[in-house]
Amino acid sequence: MAAHLEEQQELDNFKYFWKRTGRWIFALLVIAALGYLGYTMYQRHLVTQNQEAAAVLEQLVEKAQQNADQQQLNADLQTLQENYPKTISAAQATLMAAAAEFDAGRYDVAAGHLNWVLKNQQTPLIQALAAQRLAVVNLQQKKYDEALAALNTKVESDFEPLLLETKGDVYAAQNKKQEALQNYEQALAKLPKEAAGRELLQMKIDAQK
Repeated sequence: MAAHLEEQQELDNFKYFWKRTGRWIFALLVIAALGYLGYTMYQRHLVTQNQEAAAVLEQLVEKAQQNADQQQLNADLQTLQENYPKTISAAQATLMAAAAEFDAGRYDVAAGHLNWVLKNQQTPLIQALAAQRLAVVNLQQKKYDEALAALNTKVESDFEPLLLETKGDVYAAQNKKQEALQNYEQALAKLPKEAAGRELLQMKIDAQK
């Protein structure tokens, strides 16, 4: 009898608890389910976006290899930038375009492409490459302050030697030996001992002494 009364009490307590808080628990469960569904759909959207962007990039590269009209290449690049701005493929295509413009001596156009990458792409490696190449473009134009500003871009520690070495190049171009030496030495200190660029960096250091 006592056991029956205890079970009845537990049942009554559960009913009371559900009456008081059950609807809120149900609402939270619904919100959580909707959140998970939204996250899943967003991830699928990202996968689709990356696949579509990769196809456009492949098409652009094929056209470039076939020496297609520049207008066609620009159209594919614009498609990537407008429709898939956050994808790696859009960044890759824009970096390629920047390199082509740099080689052609159209430095302002190259700088525009690199600034677009910095604005739209957060992948650490691409951020570092875009900042370093933008600094090189500015250095080519003797825009030293702008070059240094680009090299102040925050990057992950693995990519700091690249920006420090380029910063040393900017100071060396201005004949600021002390500043150049300081940045070269910092770059060498951060560079892995097995890195292929250590010998060249050491040569730059020796040249400033």
